[in-house]
Amino acid sequence: MANDNVELMRGEPEIAVRKLAIPIMISMLLTASYNIVDGIWVAGLGQAAIAGIGFVTPIFMILNGFSIGLGNGATSSISRAVGARDHERANNSATHSLLIFLAASIILTIIFILIQEPLLKTYGATGQSLAEGIKYGTPLFLGLFSFMFANGGSGILRGEGDMKRAMYAIIVSVALNFILDPLFIYVLNLGSAGASLATIVSSFASAFVIMYWILIKKDTYVNVTFKNFHFDSKIVVDILKVGIPSSLDMLMMSLAMSLYLIFISSIAGEYGIAAFTSGQRLYLFAIMPLTAIGSAVAAVSGSAFGAKNADYLDRTHKYGTKFAMMLGVAMMLILVIFAPQLALIFAYTPETMGLIPEITNFLRIASFGLLLVGIGMPSSFLYQGLGKGTTSLAWTIIREVIFTVSCTYIFGIALGYGLTGIWIGLAVGRIIASVLNYTYARVTIKRYKEKYWADIDSASNV
Repeated sequence: MANDNVELMRGEPEIAVRKLAIPIMISMLLTASYNIVDGIWVAGLGQAAIAGIGFVTPIFMILNGFSIGLGNGATSSISRAVGARDHERANNSATHSLLIFLAASIILTIIFILIQEPLLKTYGATGQSLAEGIKYGTPLFLGLFSFMFANGGSGILRGEGDMKRAMYAIIVSVALNFILDPLFIYVLNLGSAGASLATIVSSFASAFVIMYWILIKKDTYVNVTFKNFHFDSKIVVDILKVGIPSSLDMLMMSLAMSLYLIFISSIAGEYGIAAFTSGQRLYLFAIMPLTAIGSAVAAVSGSAFGAKNADYLDRTHKYGTKFAMMLGVAMMLILVIFAPQLALIFAYTPETMGLIPEITNFLRIASFGLLLVGIGMPSSFLYQGLGKGTTSLAWTIIREVIFTVSCTYIFGIALGYGLTGIWIGLAVGRIIASVLNYTYARVTIKRYKEKYWADIDSASNV
């Protein structure tokens, strides 16, 4: 199986992107369902619980983002080794990645436990919503290692093109979360803490399955062994030069999310936060297929880059953006057309039904950003495949912090359009940045093609 996956990565890029994206897409949609399922069950706890969990969301994005980012670093390093047909380097990249995951888990757990309450207060959490936020957040931060090894381990599998088994591990996790959520929240009467505990236990199950394949069963392409292990700082740097910027992607998005929360809280308080949090869950769910295509583009472009195949690199990006744009439009139409029905998912109790109009408003406005996010998302992941993590980070900052935050402030605060202005700003900022990102990616690929063609011409004239 592992060799077939590797050969797929080295083959026709359109086929590789499509076949790799589908299992990633299923995995990410299932992962996103954690938030959806949590939201459904937590809605029964009332508006304060919804808002409290909403305040934790930016911090959780940082937490989860580090695990995903380091996994992306592993994917990039391993896929480039696969493209270069350097099996030993792929093995060393995987081994070093696991040690990085362990060290990061310990350090970040301590940091997040210490900063959670001050951060929640900074976002505007007070009283009952603050108490609910701490109740929900503490188990998540203590269980960081489960996310780190689940997402990081998935990154190792993606690096060698083994997307299906990463998907199987997620299926186990999501099924377990679906069962544990009502059990922990209501049967055991743990409330908000029960939702996060269910997520942690489920994520641990996913991590366990992946580590079993890599470390015990050993039927992956990469062979991870700590016998006669020798630390190699160059490999660590190779992983972290993508992993750290990719992790900071989530930090930047969390920073942007924090500013959105501050803007929204100043306009509509707890009501606005609850409406935004609920609508954002659905938006993030809708964007998962585009992220999946981006992850496939990262793996395939990394293999093409390692093989110095400029044509495959070009085709990978073109196909990935077309694929993502079509899905983006489809997801937008679903959110816009069925907005009232979708809003009801998170506002089905007498106490929360007042949120339905504003959740609907959010979905019918903010979702228009999906029109062109599909061309920007694969472009950002392309840079990770090339080993240019800082470029990917730069575009996240441009998209979320510079354009989208500015637009939400201008439309929502400066022009006085209130919550509707915030939703307009989310769509407009992301559309502008996505167009610019795509344009820059095409220029980058053109430069690589000219470089490689120049190398080939030079070699043929010698």
